[in-house]
Amino acid sequence: MAKSKGTVFFCKECGYESSKWLGQCPGCRQWNTMVEEIVAKKTTLTGKAEQIRCQPTRLDHISTKEEERVSTGMKELDRVLGGGIVSGSLLLVGGDPGIGKSTLLLQVCRNLSETGHKILYISGEESLKQIKMRANRMGKFGESLLLLSETNLDLIANVITEQNPELVIIDSIQTMYREDVSSAPGSVSQVRESTNILMQIAKGYGISIFLVGHVTKEGVVAGPRVLEHMVDTVLYFEGDRNAVYRVIRAVKNRFGATNEIGVFEMVQEGLIEVENPSAYMLNGRPKGASGSIVTCAMEGSRPLLLEIQALICKTNFGMPRRTSTGTDYNRINLLMAVLEKRIGMRLSECDAYVNITGGMRVNEPALDLAIILAIVSSYWDRPVPEDFVVMGEVGLSGEIRGISMPQQRINEAKKMGFAGCIMPVVSLEGCTIPKQFQCIGVKNVQDAIIQIQKNT
Repeated sequence: MAKSKGTVFFCKECGYESSKWLGQCPGCRQWNTMVEEIVAKKTTLTGKAEQIRCQPTRLDHISTKEEERVSTGMKELDRVLGGGIVSGSLLLVGGDPGIGKSTLLLQVCRNLSETGHKILYISGEESLKQIKMRANRMGKFGESLLLLSETNLDLIANVITEQNPELVIIDSIQTMYREDVSSAPGSVSQVRESTNILMQIAKGYGISIFLVGHVTKEGVVAGPRVLEHMVDTVLYFEGDRNAVYRVIRAVKNRFGATNEIGVFEMVQEGLIEVENPSAYMLNGRPKGASGSIVTCAMEGSRPLLLEIQALICKTNFGMPRRTSTGTDYNRINLLMAVLEKRIGMRLSECDAYVNITGGMRVNEPALDLAIILAIVSSYWDRPVPEDFVVMGEVGLSGEIRGISMPQQRINEAKKMGFAGCIMPVVSLEGCTIPKQFQCIGVKNVQDAIIQIQKNT
């Protein structure tokens, strides 16, 4: 075997490799993403025996038996994973520092160790005593949980193959390094090579591996973007560290649906599942206040009731201020332009503040109508009906377009005790209206404002 060191440039977004620095990546067309790395290139001769082992397989010889899943002991996490952990899968958990990634995975270790599953928890950031102190707050652990504090991936790979556990936790992937890669831990080369080795172990030995990944200030996993393409599942932990709730979201899942969410509450003992997120998000909603309205968003296959608040007031400067929390800022400007053009409201003279309470971030178009009616309610200082849910997408001409999964949204509003909803006419077709529940169909923004005034 011969080794030769060389300098190459990698793209942090897509992993594109180049022998020289480029201002724009030819792979993903992003600017200033090329970083320099020193790599050791290996040249090996492939033997005839290795060539014989690599043989293709006929399609009809491949078993289509459904993969067995292992429950994590947390229904919310099982929902996000698609029913549980698939054997041999590689999963990435990302989130801000202190959001609860390590706490969640340690709770999974506790639940699985109590049922006799062999688990290996590898930490590159904490000592064994620190992990023990955190574990003491959560309760009793089973004897099948093994702990290791190490960052050398070559040693870690030997321990995994010797112990042959059912589940491995790597906390975190940015601290792992390989000796034959000369760059520092956390660099593009180290993260890519480390993940590749762990992926081979997961697929070759049938071991499920969780990777903990740090995120950048933009909210994406630090390191090369190709990391997200290599793993089977990508989970993001969301929420404000100052708030008591956390949301875990699946943005990629080869074994289940994407954009599924699980809601947890942070307490002293760890994370507690929130079985009814709609009631949790609407807790503390004001009564009889203008600019407050309830809408229903779809997170994967789960309907979630949210409160949207708007505050409109006269500006003291020549340039009005626009602020949005939890939704797209440009979408707010677009909807306010529709109100100015189609309704005649002089919003160019007003400051506008729009907020989705609870810290949730939702960009679904079905929230458009609720945002518009919240702005109208605050502008006129008239409260909207408290027992109505509003949903619908708004076009530039003021028309109300259809929304996805209307039946699930109606059922959720009925279950939470609301008297009715205002939604697009086209979405009411084929829906079964529950008893003692009123569904009002609207075609444009003018109709929606009239219906709100009638029911006030």
